[in-house]
Amino acid sequence: MAITVTARLVVVSAKIPEDVYKELLLRIPERERSDFIREAILEKLEKTPRADKVLELENRMAKVEADVAEIKKSLTDLEVLTFEHGKVNPHTFCIDEIDHKIIDYLLHYRIATTPELAEYTKTNRWLVLNRLRKMQKTSKKQLGHPILTYYPGEKQGKRKAWSLTEELIET
Repeated sequence: MAITVTARLVVVSAKIPEDVYKELLLRIPERERSDFIREAILEKLEKTPRADKVLELENRMAKVEADVAEIKKSLTDLEVLTFEHGKVNPHTFCIDEIDHKIIDYLLHYRIATTPELAEYTKTNRWLVLNRLRKMQKTSKKQLGHPILTYYPGEKQGKRKAWSLTEELIET
């Protein structure tokens, strides 16, 4: 962004601390102060990213992440990435302490219902259910297979229970 000779100049008023003003008076000659301030503003603007550029970069980053996830999923489907080479730490899909407690409980007991997990984490079952679904969705997106599995029937004496996918989890 450069000022051209034909650029129309606009008057701007700014309040600055008195000590900064005194320093400006000492260092910059009277006839050069406007140019100095104009150049300082332009220099600062050049260093500040434009909002549309930041948004564009965020969108590009999201697309790159989605593409990498799709590549991982495809490689998993082709069995190029096998789970024996590097099993997954289920805590990598946790976003906070509640998620970590859910995973810890499942690692210890292997299977749990949503009300059991809600009681253990001292939250409501809808929050637990949403967290389980989010971890399931995120892991499926990144790995091609979910680390959490929901069983609507009966398994190990529990109905409608969640468990960790054993072949994916490092123990």
